[in-house]
Amino acid sequence: MSTKKIVVIGGSAAGAKAAAKARRLDEFADITIIQKDHDLSMASCGYPYYVGGTFNDRNALLCTPAGVVRDPVFFQKAKKINALIETEVVAINRPEKSVLCRNVTSGEEQTIAYDKLVIATGARANVPPIPGVELEGITTLVSMENTDYLRQVRDNGEVKKAVVIGGGLIGIEACEALQESGIQVTVVEAVDQVLTFLDWDLAKLVENHIKSKGANVVTGVGVSEFVGEGGKLTGVKLADGTVIDCSVAVMAIGVRPNSEIGREAKLEIGKFGGITVDEYMQTSDPDIYAAGDCVEVTNRITGDKAFAPMGDLANLEGRVIGENLISGNVATFPGTIHTGICKAFDFAAGSTGLSEKAAKRIGLEGYTTVVNASPDKPGFMGAKILISKLLVDKDQRILGYQCVGLGDVSRQIATAAMAIQGKMTVTDVITSDLPYAPPFSPAIDHFIAACHIMENKLKGRMHGISSVDVKAKLDAGEKPFFLDGRNPNEFEEMEMGIGENLIPLGALRTKLDALPADKDAEIIAFCKISLRGYEAECILRAHGFTNVKVMEGGIMAWPYGRKK
Repeated sequence: MSTKKIVVIGGSAAGAKAAAKARRLDEFADITIIQKDHDLSMASCGYPYYVGGTFNDRNALLCTPAGVVRDPVFFQKAKKINALIETEVVAINRPEKSVLCRNVTSGEEQTIAYDKLVIATGARANVPPIPGVELEGITTLVSMENTDYLRQVRDNGEVKKAVVIGGGLIGIEACEALQESGIQVTVVEAVDQVLTFLDWDLAKLVENHIKSKGANVVTGVGVSEFVGEGGKLTGVKLADGTVIDCSVAVMAIGVRPNSEIGREAKLEIGKFGGITVDEYMQTSDPDIYAAGDCVEVTNRITGDKAFAPMGDLANLEGRVIGENLISGNVATFPGTIHTGICKAFDFAAGSTGLSEKAAKRIGLEGYTTVVNASPDKPGFMGAKILISKLLVDKDQRILGYQCVGLGDVSRQIATAAMAIQGKMTVTDVITSDLPYAPPFSPAIDHFIAACHIMENKLKGRMHGISSVDVKAKLDAGEKPFFLDGRNPNEFEEMEMGIGENLIPLGALRTKLDALPADKDAEIIAFCKISLRGYEAECILRAHGFTNVKVMEGGIMAWPYGRKK
C-alpha cells in the first residue's frame, strides 16, 4: 500500500486544520507538521482577552473544546500526526520535493521528503524602522511570546501608561485589554479614524465610546520617534511634536504575509506580497498548497485579489486543502467578502462586504446607502440601540453592511454576510423569515428594518441626508430648518445644539404655521433614531412642503459633539 507523504509548514490555524482534515480522510497518510514556535494550534484571536484577564488559564489558548492541550503528544496520539516544534523550514527543494529543516535551539538540520506540501506560515507584524523602536517596552501582539509579555505587564501592576499604535482590530482589542487592567491607554492612529473597515461616521461612534471608557484616542497623526532612557521606553513622540508618556507601547499597525519561504522557492507571489493560490488553494506548483495569512484570495464581490488575514478564513482554507490533499482537487474556497467584527469594551463594531469608501475607491456607480438606528430587541426586554449602514448597488443588490452599538452586532453582520453571499436584493430581504422572540429581537429585525428604510429611500418615500452632510451644511453656514420631533422631556435630557426647533410629532399637524412660510425651504427632520423624523416628512410632504429631508439615524447616529 502506497503511503502519501504530507508535510505542513506552520502549525497554527490553517496548517493544523489542513493536517487534521487530511488525517480524517486518510488513516494511513504520513503527515508531519513543522512549527517554528514552541506552541501549536494557538487561538491567536484570543490573545487580547488573555492579556486583559477575561480568562486566566494560558492553556485555554492551546486547548481542544474538551480541554486537552494541543501539543506534539496530543497530535501524535489523537491524530497520528508527527508535530515537530521549535523547528524551522529554511528551504524548499521543489525538484526533489523535500524541505530542509533546522531546530531553532540545537541548530540540527534534517531533510524531509513530501508528496504534497502545505505552506501555512501566517503573517508578520508591520514594524517600521521608527527611531527608538528597539527600546525595551515596545512589543506587538501577534505571538504567544508577545501575549505572555503583556499579560506579565498586566499582572505586575507596575505600568501606569501605555500607547497602542494603530486603531485597527488588534489595536482596539489591545486598548481594551490594557485599559481594563488599570493602565491609562492612548491609541494613536495615523489616518483620520479607527477601524478603517468602517466608514468614518460609524467609526467615530466607536471612537467616542472608547473615550467614554477612559482611554484616549488620537487620530490623523503618526509616530515619529520612541523616546527612552537607559534602553527603556519612556514616551512616544508624534509627528506634530507631542510626546505621550508611557513605559509600554504596542505596535498594532497591521500585518504582512509571511511568504518568504514561498518566494525563495520561486512560487508566484501576488501584489500584496502573499502567495498566489487558486480556488483549490493550490499554488503555482501543483504539489504545493498554501493557506491562511500568507496567501492572497479572491474578493467575491469585486473579483480582485485580496489580503484577508482572518482566523476563520484560515481554518476554512485549511479544511479545503485537507480534502484536496487526499481526494484530489474536489473542494474549493471561493474567496472572501471581508466580514469582521471587533469588541470595544461593551460596544461592538462589525462590517461585511463593501463600505461606502471602498465603493468609491473601486469606482462603483449608482450605489445607495442608508443609516438605520433602531433597537436590537423590544424596550421591555432591555433594548440597546444599534446603528448600521447598508449599501446596495443600482440593481438593489446588497453589497455592504456595517453595524456598531451595544446590542447584538454579531447577529446583524452574520445575516447581512449571508445576504451578500447569496446575492440577495432589498426586495428579497424585506420579507425574510428570521427567528423572532422578544428576548432576541424586535418583531422586525434590525437588519430587515435597514432594508425597509432602504426601500423607502429607493422608492422616493424618504429623502435621507447623512449626519456628515448635515455637518457640512452647518460648517458652510447654511441654515436649514431643523425639526426635532421628540417630546420636551427627551429634549431636556439630550440636545444637539444645532439650532433645532422642537415640535413634537403629535403636535406637528397643528403647528404647521411654525414652519417656514416658503414651502420650498429646506427642512431637515429627526428624532432620537429618526423614525419620527420619517413620519414628520410624510406629514409635511402631504401638506405641500417640497424640500423635506430626514437625518438618517437621528441623534444616536450623530458622530459629533452635542450640547448635552
